[in-house]
Parts: sequence; structure tokens; C-alpha cells
Amino acid sequence: MPTATELVVGLNAVILTVNQDRPQVLIVPQDNTEVALPFGPFNPAEHRTFEIGLRRWVQEQARFQLGYVEQLYTFGDRGREAPVAAMTDIGDGRIISVGYLALTSDTSTPPDGGGLWRDWYGFFPWEDWREGKPAVIDAEILPRLSAWADEAAAPDRRATRHDRLKQTFGEGGSRWNEERVLDRYELLYEAGLVEEAARDGQADRPSGCPGLGLTMASDHRRILATALSRLRGKVKYRPVAFELMPEAFTLSTLQHSVEAIIGYRLHKQNFRRALDRAGFVEGTGKMESQTGGRPAELYRYCREALAGLPSLGLATPKLRDA
Repeated sequence: MPTATELVVGLNAVILTVNQDRPQVLIVPQDNTEVALPFGPFNPAEHRTFEIGLRRWVQEQARFQLGYVEQLYTFGDRGREAPVAAMTDIGDGRIISVGYLALTSDTSTPPDGGGLWRDWYGFFPWEDWREGKPAVIDAEILPRLSAWADEAAAPDRRATRHDRLKQTFGEGGSRWNEERVLDRYELLYEAGLVEEAARDGQADRPSGCPGLGLTMASDHRRILATALSRLRGKVKYRPVAFELMPEAFTLSTLQHSVEAIIGYRLHKQNFRRALDRAGFVEGTGKMESQTGGRPAELYRYCREALAGLPSLGLATPKLRDA
């Protein structure tokens, strides 16, 4: 009889914040040149629940105290064992990872030996449209993906590849959909254009394609892409952006934080009218003088407004700047 494959449950945390218009993810350096999300195996003898195990790994590796977390996705593809495999004795076993998403307003640097905050657009430079369409899309991505699509031998497969290219990168009359972060990364991976594809044996050689972001250990960049897709979707129908804000904030700071998440600019007056209609914020009567211009009023989040308007978010398409 064949020997049963040993399964190990891994736990991954995607911890996100926004600091002065810079969207950031908490990473932990590895022994090599790669970085990783906080991660570790679930130990049923020590961890009563997955979440307890996750919090212990984050505290141990990143020196960071997690607040609210939500389960993101379960990842079980073959070939994604490292680096958790290095921490366990599973031989040819499989790692099933449970990913979690955490949002925080704590932008402080963890103690020495802990995690590091990194701009998440450093891993996905094609996703940041706040200053217009990223140059790397036309200069590198589209020509290489188009050539990859043309390499397909069967006509229907070539057509499918070109259609995926148009849909994911908003070409040929298709609209750019900011929520498709994961789809875009997986297309680049499948085409062998990101370094992880060569590392994992999915490409004949390193991509040699400049400007396609920093690599991450194992499939952690894919997990991060999944988290960003989720967050960009949620911000449109739930006021999750307030989880990233301090207790008091200016409306400009709030808008810039939402823009950092979704990757494009919002129309200022429409954004503020949407806030007024929703009743999500109220003035504190205090002023913030360090804004580089006129003093701006500080606001706070009215959580009680959520009960009455549970479906209204802060980044609906009609708020997009022209």
C-alpha cells in the first residue's frame, strides 16, 4: 500500500497598514535574500486554535501584537512547501497554509529582530495608478505577455491567453479592475515573468524582466496578492479603511489612505459628500496644524453608523477622479 502523505498546517499573517500615504505590509527577513510574511506550523499540542498559533508566530517572528484578524484563504498547491518545510520534518509531505488578514493603525517599527514594514507596491509595482498608469505595464509587461500568448501552439489557446491579458490588465477596451491583483500576479507567474516562477521550476530561466517587484519566500507574494484583492473589494462596501486610521484624523488623511489601498485617486468633493451621507465621521472640534497649509479639523470614526448603513463603502467607482 502507498504511504500516506504527511500533511502539515501552516499559518500565515498578512498585516497591512497605511503610513503617511504609504501602504505597508509587515514582513520578516529570511536567511537568504528573500522576505516572507510571518508564518509557522500549527502545533495541536501547543495551539488550542489556529488563531492562537498565528498570534504566537507573529509575536515570535515579527515582535508585533496582532489585533483583529480574519481568515483569508486556505492555500494547498503542490510545490509551496518552503519555507515552512524547513521548520518541520515532513520529508515529501505537503503544507496546507491558512492565511489571515489583519489591518492595523499601529505603524511603529517593531523592536530589533522583529518585522519590517515594506511598501506593498514594491511587490506589485504595476498596481499603483495614483500618479497614472505605471510605465512598467506598457514598457515591459504587455509586450512580454503578448509574446507569451502568441507562443501557444493551438489557436484557441492563443485566443484564451490574449483574452486573459486584456481582462486582467484592462487592455483592448476592457476596464482596469483594481480588485484583480491576484489574477494579474498569477498570469505573470504562469508566463514565467516573475522570479518565483523560475525558482519554483515553472520557467526555463529567470525572467530577466526588470521592474516586476521584489520576490518573497514560498508562495507568500501570491498570498499577499490574495489579501490585497480582498481588501480592495471590501473597502468598496465596508468602511474597513477606518481600521487603518488613528483615533483622530483629517479627512485628507483618510482619503489618501483609501487611495493608497485601491491604487487610484478619488474625487475630493464626491468623497466628502459620500462621508457626509453615510455619517461615518464626526468632527472633534480640534485642529491639526501640521498639514503644510491651513489648519484642518480632526475627525473620528462613528462606529454606530455602521449598523444603519452596512453596505456603503468609501471607494465606489463613482468616486473615482477623472
